[in-house]
Amino acid sequence: MTNTPINREEIAAVEKIIRPHVRRTPTLEVAGADFRLDSISLIFKLEFLQHAGSFKTRGAFTNLLTREIPKAGVVAASGGNHGVAIAYAAGKLGIPAKIFVPTVASPEKIDRIRRCGADLVITGERYADALAASEAWLAQSGAMPIHAYDQPETLLGQGTVGLELEQQSPRLDTLLVAVGGGGLIGGIAAWYGAKIKLIGIEPEAAPTLANALNAGRPVDSPAGGIAADSLAPKRVGELMFPIAQKYVDKVILVRDEEITQAQEALWTALRVVTEPGGAAALAALLARRYHPAHNERVGVLLCGANTTAVNFAAAIKLPAAVAIR
Repeated sequence: MTNTPINREEIAAVEKIIRPHVRRTPTLEVAGADFRLDSISLIFKLEFLQHAGSFKTRGAFTNLLTREIPKAGVVAASGGNHGVAIAYAAGKLGIPAKIFVPTVASPEKIDRIRRCGADLVITGERYADALAASEAWLAQSGAMPIHAYDQPETLLGQGTVGLELEQQSPRLDTLLVAVGGGGLIGGIAAWYGAKIKLIGIEPEAAPTLANALNAGRPVDSPAGGIAADSLAPKRVGELMFPIAQKYVDKVILVRDEEITQAQEALWTALRVVTEPGGAAALAALLARRYHPAHNERVGVLLCGANTTAVNFAAAIKLPAAVAIR
């Protein structure tokens, strides 16, 4: 790892570098009443509209555009979204990429990695297994590793989400962010500092940051639940942890069924489809695990949508007697 500082200045510099390659994803302000949450305003950051379907694309391009890439290309381990992002960015830049994912990765994410042209290896049950396999291959390949969350360039790239959101919604009081390895919330916390209340949301089945904050250091945690392909690493990153200790107000745990209910609520109210990890932040509000103050302006980061939850092809059923000309 490099000694690059993770702060506002570096995030702003990175944003200029990756700007031609990433989308400035929109925000959507809705009345809390649309989700049976009276007296508050909800500001959704629609980061699932990013290239490759998640915020991970920002960190991917940051790594590929600011580090020296060897002829052997790059290697990454991923629960799914990081792999999709690296495969997408490497394909756009003409860089060879080898991606290791566990069997828990969703079919949609596996398919997207393949369609981007990366060399894909499916191995082990969880992210930690894929990471170990990638490290074994790295030792004899000469490729450059790109860590999903514990790499300075990764955090800086993800921090550009915060930069954009502050420009789009400067009067935000609180921001809810789903947490896996912590690259996203770590980068955003480095951008905002103490300017807003920043709350991490994790599945009860994968309380990585919650356990780390309780222990005072990153520790091994369970890695299960409905969002295991995006929010269930073995532990949070070493680089993000001191940032989280300083700037994350608290971590809230949500149950799998509450995440599913948040997915359904997004579809019902907004016709928005997200993967489980992408809806986890909203789950904390809908389950009344976070209680906003009157007139609080609450930001909710919808961070990923690589899912097969909606099968449009299956919905198209032509009558047998209809002739197609």
